[in-house]
Amino acid sequence: MRPLVGLWLLATFLVADAHIFVYHRFGDSRHPSTNTSIEVLKKQFDYFKSHGYKVIKLERLVKALENKEPIPDHWVVLTIDDSFKSFYTDGLPIFKAYGYPFTLFVYTKATEERYGDFMSWDQINEAKKYGELGFHSHTHPHMVSKSDEYLKKDFVRGLALMKRRSGVRPSYFAYPYGEYDDRVRKITESFGFDAICNQNVGAVGVASDIHDLDRIALTGDPDLFRKLRIRFLPATWLSPVKWPESGIVKDIHVKIDIPTNAKKAQIYLTGYGWRWVPIKDGQVSAHLSFALKNRRSRLILKLGNDKISTKILVKP
Repeated sequence: MRPLVGLWLLATFLVADAHIFVYHRFGDSRHPSTNTSIEVLKKQFDYFKSHGYKVIKLERLVKALENKEPIPDHWVVLTIDDSFKSFYTDGLPIFKAYGYPFTLFVYTKATEERYGDFMSWDQINEAKKYGELGFHSHTHPHMVSKSDEYLKKDFVRGLALMKRRSGVRPSYFAYPYGEYDDRVRKITESFGFDAICNQNVGAVGVASDIHDLDRIALTGDPDLFRKLRIRFLPATWLSPVKWPESGIVKDIHVKIDIPTNAKKAQIYLTGYGWRWVPIKDGQVSAHLSFALKNRRSRLILKLGNDKISTKILVKP
């Protein structure tokens, strides 16, 4: 029986993935597309507690990835983008009551210029007693449409403000709107962040790219059980790699970076839904002709019921 137990443990390890979730507003029904009600937030936190999930700091997950440690399946990381005031007034008391850490990604210009819907520096500094601070850009731009010079100035200004106002030089960055491409990523990496978060559907496994960590949005009232079933799919996107000049996705070519006997997978494209595509020699290759409908579109490859890899395409 002992060898069988060993195989079972190995199999469990191979599918063990953590999940990073992202919130924006709390208890603010004016903005339903980015809001999580307090009732839903408590329901989600109760689910984590009753089902044995451990809410950890992003720092702990990053250290595990850096050290190639096993990633436990019950790890959950909670992040908040934009530093809206509703996090301080309505969300933070719930995080404190449950003892759950978080990473707050700060939009520095909104705070520095005292935009009415955003936290003050005093509130941010109070919040950091219970979690970590990350950087979410200075001007919250659509980064893909900005020049290299603009982006570099944005980083320099915002990071300097973070250090001056909070005493923290953030180790983590999250893309505004979840938008990026290879050029934006290269500039972002040059500022030495320990980890960079996107907003693509997916989980975090031992082979995840520490500078391209998937986060799942928990706005509205999503099916948390299904979100927690999502697994990390190691895959290399060969085509498309960026927004096509024609605005039309003609070919999809993805290399699946784990052994698989599957003969087919599913591909999702924003505005077109799911469709089956064949797998041959561990690769997905499909000839399509789909005009992209949104300036921010996602391609999702799903293997089996829950292994997912996502590619975002953003119009410059």
